[in-house]
Amino acid sequence: MLIGKFLDYLDKQRNFSAHTVRSYAIDLEQFCRFLSAADGSALPPEAKLDDLPAWDEIDPKRLSRLIPQVAAAQIRGYLAIMRNQGYAKSTVARKLATLRSFYKYLAKTELITASPVTAVRTPRQDKRLPKCLDIKRVDALLSAPDAHTLLGSRDRAILEAIYSAGLRISELVSLNVEDLDEFAGAVRVRGKGKKERLGPLGSKAMDALADYLTKRSAEFGKVRKGPLFVTKSGKRISTRSVRRRFDKYLAVAGIDPTVSPHALRHSFATHMLNAGADLRTLQEMLGHESLSTTQIYTHLTTTRLKEVYDKAHPLAASK
Repeated sequence: MLIGKFLDYLDKQRNFSAHTVRSYAIDLEQFCRFLSAADGSALPPEAKLDDLPAWDEIDPKRLSRLIPQVAAAQIRGYLAIMRNQGYAKSTVARKLATLRSFYKYLAKTELITASPVTAVRTPRQDKRLPKCLDIKRVDALLSAPDAHTLLGSRDRAILEAIYSAGLRISELVSLNVEDLDEFAGAVRVRGKGKKERLGPLGSKAMDALADYLTKRSAEFGKVRKGPLFVTKSGKRISTRSVRRRFDKYLAVAGIDPTVSPHALRHSFATHMLNAGADLRTLQEMLGHESLSTTQIYTHLTTTRLKEVYDKAHPLAASK
């Protein structure tokens, strides 16, 4: 099937992560459900995506005929339904990006002559700056876990590692014991697209990790390989567990409960720039493929500089 070949291409040739491939699969399944219901025409904008036929109810042979015949008008109709149902602009843009990649692949493999998505404009996005904690709040958050216990020691090591190396949560939970280089003060990180990079770990993070591994060894015995961060039963910790524990420590530290674990990564990037790090170095540390992705943090530092200027310059607030 066309979708199966495309997903296999993303996995085997583009080296996309399993999580990303699953996201593409979900987006394409929804579009194909829409396509099957539309039967080659455009559904009205008031149509409900929840009312579309289930994936397992769709005839694969019929779908294989419909996919190459898609026109730009149908894709615009699909986007219009999502907008009318209150989908976030970022979600609509992501689903369109999935279709853009899919039809580009079909054109590249000569299964279609041209992509219909080229005639569809990406919805204008609202500019949103990532949430960032100041250093005082970061300190409060990192100090929140009770490091006298095994789980508390683990949680402090988790928070220290995220902030010290600017890790994504998915990267953190996939770390193994053998990824940690105690002599170099770094950790080998597997990022998006299965790309590896070295994440630097400061002395506080290394101390927290050493304390955690000592307590873990006393509980489970010396471990030289396998998951770095584990549950109380010895299994690899999940992203959901990390988020749940993070929410707990936000409450302990008295920090806005809407802050996500990703805010520590944003805080790392912002504080590095404020301290004089250059964008190229920061790009490598964060594992960004494009420098433009890293440049969003310059908006945060510029905002901070403007605030300082307005407070300090004698004529800044003059009319």
